[in-house]
Amino acid sequence: MEFALVVLALLFVKHWYIDFVNQSGEEVACKGTYLDWRGVKHSLKHGVGTAIVLFAVTTLDFETALFFGALDFIFHYHIDWAKININKENNYTVEHPKFWAWLGADQLAHNLTYLFIIWAII
Repeated sequence: MEFALVVLALLFVKHWYIDFVNQSGEEVACKGTYLDWRGVKHSLKHGVGTAIVLFAVTTLDFETALFFGALDFIFHYHIDWAKININKENNYTVEHPKFWAWLGADQLAHNLTYLFIIWAII
């Protein structure tokens, strides 16, 4: 149980770093255009980061860590794409409470993805 919490904490730190420190303005601007390389790149960084965390601190082999990294990439991409497009379609901006509600839902979905990954590897 304690080990699972350590892995979860590392995935949260990875998520914070890639979403709030390492994300470029181009990535933010292009996440709503399906399959635009800059949005894909953002989610790819998440998938690679997840694979690195899992391979580095668990007993998973490289291929399994890559599988879960790919899963995170796919989930992350579609969660971000949906959030951006919901906000765009409804003209929600930072001044609208629903913008923040969807941002919170986005972060919740990412965190639930990490919980699912940990559940799957335990």
